[in-house]
This record gives sequence, C-alpha cells and structure tokens, in this order.
Amino acid sequence: MALHFAEVSPVDYGPDETAMVRYRAEGHERAMALGNRGPVRFDSQGNLHPEILEAYWRCGFYVLEGVLKQPELDDLERDVAEILERAPVDRSSGLDRRGRPALGADCKARNVFLVKPLTDVYGGTGQAHGRHPAKMAEPTPPPGAPPYVFQVMLGSLQFSDACLRLYGHPQLLKVAAAINGDDFTPFNESVWVKHPRLGGSVAWHQDGWTHWKSPKLDAGTHGFNFMAQLYGCNPANGLWVVPGSHAQGKADIKAMVAEAGSDRLPDAAPLVCGPGDVAICNRQAIHGSFANTSIDVRVSLNFGFHRRASVLGVTSGGIHNEVAEYDDGRIHRRSRLIAYAIDARRQRFPEEQPYCYQPLAEEAGQWRWTPAAKAEIKDYNLLDLGI
Repeated sequence: MALHFAEVSPVDYGPDETAMVRYRAEGHERAMALGNRGPVRFDSQGNLHPEILEAYWRCGFYVLEGVLKQPELDDLERDVAEILERAPVDRSSGLDRRGRPALGADCKARNVFLVKPLTDVYGGTGQAHGRHPAKMAEPTPPPGAPPYVFQVMLGSLQFSDACLRLYGHPQLLKVAAAINGDDFTPFNESVWVKHPRLGGSVAWHQDGWTHWKSPKLDAGTHGFNFMAQLYGCNPANGLWVVPGSHAQGKADIKAMVAEAGSDRLPDAAPLVCGPGDVAICNRQAIHGSFANTSIDVRVSLNFGFHRRASVLGVTSGGIHNEVAEYDDGRIHRRSRLIAYAIDARRQRFPEEQPYCYQPLAEEAGQWRWTPAAKAEIKDYNLLDLGI
C-alpha cells in the first residue's frame, strides 16, 4: 500500500536554488567519504563489530544498510498510511478528513503535529528550550498547497503494531546495548513524514539539554536515535548532520549559521539511505533538515535510547512531557514498552531469536502483547525520558 500525496507544482529555493543544488551535491560527496555505513555486523562473540562502533563515535552517526526486509517494510507502510488517513485535518480539529475522531484525539498527550508547507516552525524561537536558534530558509509554497501538512506523530507505538515490532528488532536492540550498555533505557518514538514539495524544515539543533554543564559530559551522554527509513532518503529530503559535533559540547549554532552566511552549514553531510536502512544519530550532534522541495517523500520511524546513568535521578521534561523526576519506578514503567515490543515481534517473526532485555529479563514472561496490553499503553509517552 504505497502512500499517496496531493500533486502540486514544482517548487524551489528561488534565488538560492543554484546554491542549494550545489550544496546537496557536495554534501552527498562528503557523506559517501565518511566511511560510516554498511550492513549491521557482529563479531564471533556476538558483539557489535568494532568498526561500526569506531565510525559511529568518530562521526556521530552511522547508516546500517538493509536492516529491514520487505515484509516488515510492507507492514510499516500499511500502518503509516493508516496514520496519515486518521490524522486531524488541521491544528484545531479533533476530526480526520472523513469526519471521524482523529488518531490521538482521546489522548492526554499531544501526539500529532502539523506544519504549514515548507516552513520552519521552531527556528529562531524560544520554543523547545530555545535549542533551534537560527531560522531555516522557507521557500514559497506552490499554488494549490494545503494549509497544513502532517510532519510528526509522537507516541507512535500505541498507534502502530508495526512500529512496536520494529522497536523490538533484536539486532537494533543489540546495537543499543553496545552503545549505551545492557541496562539502556527508552527515550521516545515518533513517525516523521516529509511530504514531497511541501515538507517543512527542522532548524539546526542539538537534542540534549540536561547535561551540557555536567563534569561527566562525554560524547554519548544524551543518547541516540535510530531512524529507520521506509523509502530511503537523500540530500533533498533527508536529515543533515555535522560530523564530529557530538563530541564538542554545546555549540553556538547561531554563530555558525552567521559565519556560513546562510543555513547551509559547510561541513554538514546528509543521511543517504535506501529503503530499510536504519541510521543511528547521536543526540548531541548538530543536525537539521531543509524544506523538502523534491518530489520524493521521506518517512522516518524514529526511536531513541539512553544510558541508564544519564537518566536515573534526573529531573527533566518540558519538551516531551511534564517536568518530573526519573526514578527507578518511572524508568521501569516506561521500559515495559521494550518488553511488549519484543513479544509483539516474536509473534510476527517467530523465526528470529528474540532479544533479551536485561533490566526486565526476570519478568519477561509477564509481558505478552495482547489486546489488553494495547489498551494499557495508551498515553505511554507521557512517561518519555527526555534529557
């Protein structure tokens, strides 16, 4: 079930289009030269191959190629199509385009975010702790563009069994353990859609906000995100990352943009992925995405993880949820989604060896994915562990 989008006229960056075309081509060359891509590999002891870890820690991101096979991509495509079908028609409506209650309308958390075509919602504002200090270029929308387009859904595991099963992918959970330790914790999950010729931008930013002044800060303190690609991504519609920036502390992004003379940071490289590739992106890396003026849609299924030591005892929130202390009980309640995901995946892909999540290993038998469990996880993302 392929996704279908309204056809609109071609659009570009106006006077900056030539510079943008050149920037994309040069960025593609930089990306291909980094040596941070390839299939997921493990050594003879079952540990993540050290070459993958070296490239990830050197660059701050890595592209795992061909992780998801076609049956899983088909499942995800069907669920994303349903999410888009059931999205609210505008920011103020609780109804979808057929007049039904929109997906998430009965949730306490705000889950669906719509944006005006080709706009940058956060850049240059104080929103989200002011972590998007410089505004991105906003191309003129084409004639006939809708007032709003879907950009992101949070708390996606309660709305999509396919996303939940992806969350329990045994190889990806092994990668999470290799990076954050066997006692890794959840962060949050989302579905991002960059509509062809209409998708908005996300201004350059670093995700973390809690530990920048900590004496224990290192290159992995604020965790990472997996970004699974349904159709792949390219320099026009994909995320861009400044290699190595994850290890340099809190950056003055506004000054970097001013020095560049535009939103085209000169050292950044795009994620270049095929269908089924899964990128790992360090949350401390400077990253962002431009308005999608191309004809290619991007659908990214995101889910992140933290070190337990970065989360336990921290009082945080304010972006992903209300301010709260992350104690053992909260971490345990939020981590049950990993256990449910592992069982949901076991039911769909019985030929796989399920991952054993160590913090809940002794309780594994009680976490069975059933209709009752699906009802129980409503609004689970109010417990997200944002740092």
